[in-house]
This record gives sequence, structure tokens and C-alpha cells, in this order.
Amino acid sequence: MQREIRGGLPAEIRADDSSVKVTGYAAVFNQEADIGGYFREIIHPGAFRAAIGRDDVSFLINHAGLPLARTRSGTLILAEDDHGLRIESALDNSDPDVARIVPKMKRGDLDKMSFAFRATRQEWDETSEIPIRHVYELDLFDVSIVTDPAYDGTEIGLRSLEKHREQQRKAHNFHAASARLRMKMNLALKERENGK
Repeated sequence: MQREIRGGLPAEIRADDSSVKVTGYAAVFNQEADIGGYFREIIHPGAFRAAIGRDDVSFLINHAGLPLARTRSGTLILAEDDHGLRIESALDNSDPDVARIVPKMKRGDLDKMSFAFRATRQEWDETSEIPIRHVYELDLFDVSIVTDPAYDGTEIGLRSLEKHREQQRKAHNFHAASARLRMKMNLALKERENGK
């Protein structure tokens, strides 16, 4: 399954004796993101609505490895509000993976949020020099705390744009062929009416 990664938002991290609480936004709505200079992208309100509660989402480090938390187990809470996709988790201090990253999180070496997804309902606007992708619904694979937010999946987004363009070409060709066929039929009817 093809997935794309987006992110770069700060996470809030608080540690006490029993847990490490991580909160923040993995995504925000209605903000244009430059995806590698190839296209711009806007995630719209409601994009996560179907995924929350449907998709089993893991909380990872840099989109890899064993989960620190998970929606299925109830250790990762996801919510969509007016601002975006909010995450909340209380990580277990006794988990060796958590213990390994806490100092990095406290120092700010590991402090940005990101998410991995596949767009399931999208539209492309090509009226400007750089296309804009509008994402209205998606499958959500994971949310991650990351070192460097990446815009991985640019190629996938570009393939999606090319697929959109191919569909536009096919629709244009179909409409043109339909218009030619109607014109031929109208000419044939007129010839019959005129006795030819």
C-alpha cells in the first residue's frame, strides 16, 4: 500500500516519574504545504474523520520500529478539531524504547510531529503554475515524533497528479468523441430529412 509522509509541527513533551506525556498536532487544516517544490497541498477539515476510529494507528519514532502507543490498545488518542489532527499519549517510562528517547525529547532533538497517510478523496487544482492538491479524506497509517520532518511520498503525490491528468485527458477525449458522433448523427438525420 502506497503511503505518503507529511509533518513538521512541534510536539509538547512532559515527563514525570511514571510516564511521558506527548501532545500536539500531527496535521493542521487549511494551511498550504510546499511538497518538494513539485506541488502544494492543503489538508481540509474532515479529512481524518473516517480514519479516526476505523484505522489502527500506531505512534512511532521517525515512522519506523515498534509502536510506542496505538489507537487499538487505547494508548494513543486521536481527535480532529477545528485546527487539525490532535494526538495525545502517555508513554510508559518502563518501556526501553521510551527510556531511550526521553533525553532526546527533553533536549528538543526529537520534537516534531508527522503523519503517514494515503489520500482516498482528493482534487487537483492546476490553474496556477504549481498545482495544488486538496486532500478531503485519507487512510491514516501512523503518527510519529520525528527528528527531521520529511516530505517523503512526493513521487506518490506526483503519480496521483499524473493519474488525475490522465483522467482529465480521457474525459476530454471522450467528450470530444461524443460531440463528433452527435454531429455525424445530426448530419445523417438532416440528409434523411432532405431525401438524400
